[in-house]
Amino acid sequence: MAEWQVREHPDTIVLFDVDGTLTPARRKITPEIAEILKILKKKVVVGFVGGSDIAKQQEQLGQNAINEFDFAFSENGLTAYRLGKQLASQSFIDWIGEEKYSKLANFILKYIADLDLPKKRGTFIEFRNGMINVSPIGRNCSMEERNEFEAYDKIHNIRPKFVQALKDAFPDYSLTFSIGGQISFDVFPTGWDKTYCLDHIESEGFKKIHFFGDKTYE
Repeated sequence: MAEWQVREHPDTIVLFDVDGTLTPARRKITPEIAEILKILKKKVVVGFVGGSDIAKQQEQLGQNAINEFDFAFSENGLTAYRLGKQLASQSFIDWIGEEKYSKLANFILKYIADLDLPKKRGTFIEFRNGMINVSPIGRNCSMEERNEFEAYDKIHNIRPKFVQALKDAFPDYSLTFSIGGQISFDVFPTGWDKTYCLDHIESEGFKKIHFFGDKTYE
């Protein structure tokens, strides 16, 4: 706690989601939001947490984000930074094993191949350190195509049906499926959601923890 004593409320931490909160989805942070965060940092401890890897978060929040925020949590905290220094990390592939992952990936790719969508692009599975991100349309789609898919998904429930198929196919894998954002859903071990980042701050002695985010469907 010594590092935070100069703050007005050193026993309070405020955590922000990235996409849809600090920035529009996959866009850069605005100067106005960045300035608000600087002011907030004088009062409380400030961090961000999101499902993307640190490289994508730096594209949105700036290359120096891990130093400008007191805590930086990528992949829901599986990769974490405190005052710019990396903390211990976890690996999805080490947890699930190559054999199980191959079965999971093959099922996902076959399911997408059989999907009848107006458009498909590329990068249907994005492999991250602590999870995989699955996108039926593909993460290489344009911003316009993102918006089109989101509207299509709301009518046809592409992602909810996909998630249910995975739950039915892999009931013993202990996986959680989190639908969020516009075009994809995350797949990670149960317990490795955004609350995972709290493990990193448990010993800090914060009395108040506030989290601000836009939405998570499931």
